[in-house]
Amino acid sequence: MIKAKKKFGQNFLKDESILHKIIQAMPKDKRKICEIGPGLGDLTKKLLLHCESVTAFEIDLELCGYLQETFSDEIKNKQLELVCDDVLEQWSAHALVDQEYHLVANLPYYIATNLILKALDDNKCQTIMVMIQKEVAEKFAAKTGQKNFSGLSILAESISKAELLFDVGPECFDPPPKVTSAVLKLTKFKNYCDEHGENKLFEDQEALAKFKSFLKAAFAAPRKTLIKNLSQIVPKALLVQYFEELEIPINFRPHQLSSDKYHLLFKKLK
Repeated sequence: MIKAKKKFGQNFLKDESILHKIIQAMPKDKRKICEIGPGLGDLTKKLLLHCESVTAFEIDLELCGYLQETFSDEIKNKQLELVCDDVLEQWSAHALVDQEYHLVANLPYYIATNLILKALDDNKCQTIMVMIQKEVAEKFAAKTGQKNFSGLSILAESISKAELLFDVGPECFDPPPKVTSAVLKLTKFKNYCDEHGENKLFEDQEALAKFKSFLKAAFAAPRKTLIKNLSQIVPKALLVQYFEELEIPINFRPHQLSSDKYHLLFKKLK
């Protein structure tokens, strides 16, 4: 019997009703499915019943051996491709696979945010549906004005529709985690890329990296005013000028400013 390993942050989903809900929420088209962390393959089995092509990434070599045996027929007929490696090492600079795909995953908490950000940056990825710690899911799905609205919210909201689908209690896993999980769905807007498949918000990866650094500074101290946070990287006099031009109240805190205004302010500060 295979046991969950702490070093990989493994918690195997065992609740059939949750597996069914995930499948029901998946996009209904013929795009490839990429699954990160298939574990014992319970979700993989259901994906293979509904999808023409699945690529699964599993870092645990013991689990890989189990999956290769369990899905030998599907691997042989090429409906399932099993990649036994760290998905972050497999991810190239821009894409996980060479075609448009939907991502589904039960992500270990310690790498969840990093993997979602990679998927948001990946122009081939059309939908991200992940089960993660509820607190992290709420940050990605938060709206302007909510106290957990953050840089993650802005990045997600800029190119996708973010939805918190449902909570998943600790009792649904083996072993049960110490926190409640939630299923987060990010559906990218159809027009977020140009005709060449490049992100229209940023001219290149360097611009995107600068925007992320800008957001990190903006939310460095959430309880302080936005202008106070940004004055650590930009002269305050310039900020006051731009705040006035964009009609941003001087006393606004980071969570009070909309994503659109963040983008406008960033363009001026560049």
